[in-house]
Amino acid sequence: MSEFFDADETRPAAIREAAQLDALNAQIARMRADQPYWAERLGPGPLASLRDLAALPVLRKSDLTRMQAESAPFGGLNGGPVAGLRRLFISPGPIYDPEGRGTDWWGSARALYAAGVRRGDVVLNTFSYHLTPAAFIFEGGAEAIGCPVIPAGPGNTADQLVAIAHYRPRVYVGVPDFLKILLDKADETGADRSSLQVGMVTGAALPESLRDELAGRGVAVRQCYGTADLGIVAHEDGGPGMVLGENTIVEILRPGTGDPVPEGEVGEIVVTRLSSDYPLLRFATGDMSAILPASGGRTNRRIKGWMGRADQAAKVKGMFVRPEQIAAVARAVPGCGRLRLEVSRDGQQDRMELLAEHDDGSVQAELAARLAEITRLKGSVRVVAPGSLPNDGKVIADLRPA
Repeated sequence: MSEFFDADETRPAAIREAAQLDALNAQIARMRADQPYWAERLGPGPLASLRDLAALPVLRKSDLTRMQAESAPFGGLNGGPVAGLRRLFISPGPIYDPEGRGTDWWGSARALYAAGVRRGDVVLNTFSYHLTPAAFIFEGGAEAIGCPVIPAGPGNTADQLVAIAHYRPRVYVGVPDFLKILLDKADETGADRSSLQVGMVTGAALPESLRDELAGRGVAVRQCYGTADLGIVAHEDGGPGMVLGENTIVEILRPGTGDPVPEGEVGEIVVTRLSSDYPLLRFATGDMSAILPASGGRTNRRIKGWMGRADQAAKVKGMFVRPEQIAAVARAVPGCGRLRLEVSRDGQQDRMELLAEHDDGSVQAELAARLAEITRLKGSVRVVAPGSLPNDGKVIADLRPA
């Protein structure tokens, strides 16, 4: 049996990029014709390369909230009539998310397959089947592989153990913490949980200590990264980080901007999803990661995994300071590398210090002036050597005690 879900996973990078570009340009043409929001924001011609995405506006979750309130149900971003969709969800916010029709619409089959799921495996799906899409994201992937699913949902540990003993699922899907709860309860009560061998987890942290514990108890666990808006974006396959899905185009942007960062630099994950039902261009997830090169048999690029949140606004002396303001300071003074604003307390007063990478210490005064002009707050500036600030995507560091 093949190690790979299909041939697309091992195609040369140039072939993948050409196919994605063709699909993206076809999608953009439909968006210009059918979606007024995008018609006002897209240029007249096709993109010459995927790198041209950088010229398009970023779409944020806060934009969805406003757009959906103004034009229900999906702010005009759905690619066809609502009657043609399969399911309609509500996520916290509230954010309204659709599911279209078709095989593996959410793109989870590759993640499940890379974790070791194969046709005929019984899957215990412990994500909620109520209003939010997570359970359906993985059910669609299991169906595409050819796996029957136990729609267990979360909780009801005793009933879950009965289902495990009776149906003997090989695969667990859910958050990692609940898998440990099930194993602990089974061991406590003597219930047979020996069929569980594979875990696909997401939605909560998976520290290496927990991964190792689960493996030691017979369940090999892998994780994936996705959102309710986009489906599955990347997944573990045994190589470094997480390999990107075939139907998503991922950029890493400097927080507070629409500007891509160099490969390996930490920034915000921004995803373009190729979908005729719900196309999203440059959707900002608010999560941080960094691009890794292709590795192993799968030829797509990778991300390091989830590395924190990009939403770094801090309230200083009653006023919010945001990453986009720090980015504006950097643009106003040529030659800047990374900038990091540290917010602390000096006695009973908030204090700001801007650390700026630059090879010319004389720009300190100019940086201080631009910081005051853009944030309307005064702060000190310290010029540091290029490359000396951490590559962690942090633009604003709030160091004040909680």
